[in-house]
Amino acid sequence: MPQSHRSTSATPPSPHRPDRRGFLQSGLAVAGATWAASGAYGWQPGEADTGLIIHSGEPMNAEPQLRELVKSWVTPISQFYIRSHAPVPRVDLNTYRLSIEGMVDRPLQLSLQQLKTRFGSHSIFATMTCAGNRRSEHSAVKEVSGVQWQSGAIGNANWGGPRLSDVLKAAGVQAGAKHVWFEGLDEVQRDEGVIPFGASVPIEKVMNDSATAPGVLLAHEMNNAQLSPDHGYPLRTVVPGYIGARSVKWLGKVIVSDQPSDNYYLAKAYKLVTESTTKEQAAAAAPLYEYVMNAVTCAPEPGAATAPGAVEVRGYALPPGRPGAMLRQVEVSADNGTTWTQASLHSPRQLYCWQLWSARVRVTPQTTHLLVRATDSDGNAQPQQVDWNLKGYMFNAWHKTPIQVNG
Repeated sequence: MPQSHRSTSATPPSPHRPDRRGFLQSGLAVAGATWAASGAYGWQPGEADTGLIIHSGEPMNAEPQLRELVKSWVTPISQFYIRSHAPVPRVDLNTYRLSIEGMVDRPLQLSLQQLKTRFGSHSIFATMTCAGNRRSEHSAVKEVSGVQWQSGAIGNANWGGPRLSDVLKAAGVQAGAKHVWFEGLDEVQRDEGVIPFGASVPIEKVMNDSATAPGVLLAHEMNNAQLSPDHGYPLRTVVPGYIGARSVKWLGKVIVSDQPSDNYYLAKAYKLVTESTTKEQAAAAAPLYEYVMNAVTCAPEPGAATAPGAVEVRGYALPPGRPGAMLRQVEVSADNGTTWTQASLHSPRQLYCWQLWSARVRVTPQTTHLLVRATDSDGNAQPQQVDWNLKGYMFNAWHKTPIQVNG
């Protein structure tokens, strides 16, 4: 059963090894929390309750209550969803080095301090969302495996760190390079053995980097605080516009290649497949990169009771992850889509970021649910329904919130 996210202290294990009790600590990942700048980081004694809905404790997978998501355009660290495929690894900053290798003229081994000193820090706002956000709605049609996310596997943050493009320029990217691989320091237990979580992105996503279209950030800060263990301390990639699986936490290696990564989580997972998909078709299927447009009602909560009349409805909307895409409008219906009320978009309109919205909608005793849909800047509308897929990825049908109108 979902529970509050609580933390207690524990004895640190050896560096670079997964902490199987680490999930007990992650409640301390709150705004303003800090860890030692040298030596192996450690969680401070104490206890914190962030109210997250916990889907699994080890590895930690948790999401906030929807009502928390609409309180701020920038999601507090304590309310940011946590997605992990393995326990949090321990990292000793005295020995930590980011390896830059593969198709580069000058392979690099960089400490966190060297990254900061040589390449400076840049700040970007970007929304992170899991490809499995709203997976539980897929399962309502037909059960799918994986974390049964509700609608809270999403958050918007201010990320800080060097641009990966600057680091690769210093390393000297060789002709013919087409992809950039990322490998984490975590250790994922799979039937075939222990592997790191990994990903890759097309090299254009990294190198075509500008203030208006950020590429990939090597983030060591989140909301102006040092990354917490749950969110990738000491370093992670942030890939604006892409599903969260491409933003690798606890980053250990960056590999430049002429091929996509052969890591399981790019080569086999995070693809749209069905029960009829053959192994050959699955192998040839394109990996998921850009996230899809989505709009969700966060208040009132499902099952809420209200009187007839005007009701304030609030939520979030995310434009699609393709370059240049923004939101045009968000609409809410209280009569199953017969009529729609246009919502007001309140928060900043920024590339690769969500917007919060609100609307005053009239409900009657005949109202059984609220619907919400978004339209992007090119006029593409959020679909009323989506095709079921085996892993429950990219669910973005009209969001439906049941309510009870009394009287």
